[in-house]
Amino acid sequence: MSTPERSDRTRDAVHTVDRYYRKRADLGTSSRALFNKFASHYNLINLLFSLGSGSWYRRRCLRRSGVKSGTTVIDIAVGTGLLAREIKRIIEPDGSLVGIDLSEAMLRKAQKSLRIPLIQGSAEQLPIASASADILTLGYALRHLDNMHLALDEARRVLKPGGKLILIEMSVPATGMLRAFHTIAIGKVLPFISYLLTRDKRARRLMSYHWETISTYPSPETLVSYIASHSFRDVRHETEFRIFHLFTAQKPEKD
Repeated sequence: MSTPERSDRTRDAVHTVDRYYRKRADLGTSSRALFNKFASHYNLINLLFSLGSGSWYRRRCLRRSGVKSGTTVIDIAVGTGLLAREIKRIIEPDGSLVGIDLSEAMLRKAQKSLRIPLIQGSAEQLPIASASADILTLGYALRHLDNMHLALDEARRVLKPGGKLILIEMSVPATGMLRAFHTIAIGKVLPFISYLLTRDKRARRLMSYHWETISTYPSPETLVSYIASHSFRDVRHETEFRIFHLFTAQKPEKD
């Protein structure tokens, strides 16, 4: 398996959807502003994007990946708490869960339904002590980060030896009829439906943003290579319908 050189990582790991950000040099601040702006519609957009399967699929991924009662979990880019709610159900009563997000508006929404510690912070510089977590999760979040490689470095730092990284993502095939179908259905139809349901152009813009980040993101095979290049072992990838993807990896017991 080939791995990317460090010199290429900044280029490969930053956002490709520049027009949603004021300037590339300030992506972290702009990403925070973007999600603050769209927080009120985020749950609806997730429901549309997942075709109603989100809760079931998130729960299935977590259980298959080894999340169980009593584990200590850090949920990065917790957003409105959709993944964290499923984690909490599984790890109770003896587990521990902390949610981290860059957007204060997202954290406010999460706080209304989640009784867990919530911290404002970025995935690239986690406000968490080293070797603190059994499991670190990112649900549909990696493609929104300023630099995924810095985030993977941080994930490895905060995991305990032998701890597990769990990533849930979406992508579409690079070519072919299936991509053409998703381009129309997700890229055109669903943004219009989101506007009809909310009568708010912000919802349509959020849906369009999601589609563009998905359609321009590195392939699942490339993500596996990126994860492995950060000294994670046993990197695995599973897919459903060639759209929904589960990535798992383990921090070595010894460096």
